Amino acid sequence: MSSALPYAISDTMTMLRRSLRHGVRYPVMLVSGLATPIILLLLFVYILGGALGSGVGGASVGRAGYLNYIAPSMALLTVCYGGGSTAVTVSVDLTEGIVRRFRTMPISRAAVLTGHVLGGFIRTMATVVLVLAVALLMGFRPTATPIEWLAAIGLLALLSLAITWLTIAFGSAAKSPGGANTAALPLQILPLVSSAFVPTGSMPVGIRWFAEYQPFTPVIDTLRGLLMGSEIGNSAYLALGWLIAITLVGFVWATMAFHARGHH
Repeated sequence: MSSALPYAISDTMTMLRRSLRHGVRYPVMLVSGLATPIILLLLFVYILGGALGSGVGGASVGRAGYLNYIAPSMALLTVCYGGGSTAVTVSVDLTEGIVRRFRTMPISRAAVLTGHVLGGFIRTMATVVLVLAVALLMGFRPTATPIEWLAAIGLLALLSLAITWLTIAFGSAAKSPGGANTAALPLQILPLVSSAFVPTGSMPVGIRWFAEYQPFTPVIDTLRGLLMGSEIGNSAYLALGWLIAITLVGFVWATMAFHARGHH
């Protein structure tokens, strides 16, 4: 087993490089995953920020204060938009039959799937860094200590891992790349019905209940608390619970669906 480990790692690195090159082959998906959160950030801050910033948390914080409110949300939204390209990439591999071809080669069975996971994770985290950099250039001023920054990055990494596994499951289960992209759409819509752009307390009762109990709200509230010093409460525990559950479900589903499709 120990002698096989270096070969498995080498195969995984090969598949990782291949996965990262997919971004060059499908630049529209890559650019869309990066551009959409930045466009939304510019839209909400410079066009809607003046109005929305007058009522965040019952206080008038202005456009600059509203940027501080939604910048952590944009980091989360970036992860969700990046998942769409991961789902499509996996689906393309499965529908074009390349995975079946890999099965006939002396390649570690886990390397192809692991390469997709690592590739999706790296692409997503790199995009998160770029979006946060844009927010900082716009005037985002987090109050986080180095320890709080590390905790926020760790939470974003766990979110990215959870969404990557889930979108790989979507891509493995979908019958076409278009179907994989459609399956990932709810992940891009759900953050809009959360505490991402306005406090949940400002929403109508039914929508407020949904927004407060869906998985993205505690993640956003925890990120906002770590970066901006707002109250976290039990959001951190809820966020970790949701993300661990999503990762486990995505891992089991993706593994089963990917290997099943790879044999047909």
